[in-house]
Amino acid sequence: MSQNVPAALEGSVASPRNRRLRAALPAPLTAVLGSCLWGAAMGTSALLSLLIEHWETPALVRWVAILYAAGGVIAFPLAWMVATLVAGDRSRQTAFAAMFVSLGSTTMGVTALLYVLQYRSYYAEWHADAFTLTWAVQFVVTTLVAIYQFAVLGIRLYFPVGFVALVAASLWFARRSR
Repeated sequence: MSQNVPAALEGSVASPRNRRLRAALPAPLTAVLGSCLWGAAMGTSALLSLLIEHWETPALVRWVAILYAAGGVIAFPLAWMVATLVAGDRSRQTAFAAMFVSLGSTTMGVTALLYVLQYRSYYAEWHADAFTLTWAVQFVVTTLVAIYQFAVLGIRLYFPVGFVALVAASLWFARRSR
């Protein structure tokens, strides 16, 4: 074939970077099982924290628990891939640290993003017409306020259950990846 055709189209071996990314993906069973367990742990963590604090109404408590569970479900396979790429063939301690940092930060980031989307959809009713300068300012400010509010009020819902689950998931990753 022509030299201008990408190697992937010629049926040759994929580049080392593509092979490494593909190898970092969790196995389907690991992705599904891990996502379900991690999502359940994060939803339970939020639910227990809110019930202990006697927070708002049962409907709002359920909604927040579902939001945290969804964040956990989405974050798990992403964090697994990042941890696998970072840990590589290094020691169990490195694998543990890679999963601890990647799962913790990915979970908080994805959950914060879901929170931002919900927060934005609530306040969109009072915002200017879409794609105007005023709308852009309102969009940015609403997003920043939602992130701040999640950081101040939302991260505490991961303790103590979420922290224990994070340690357990990191240990599982370190043992499986060696």
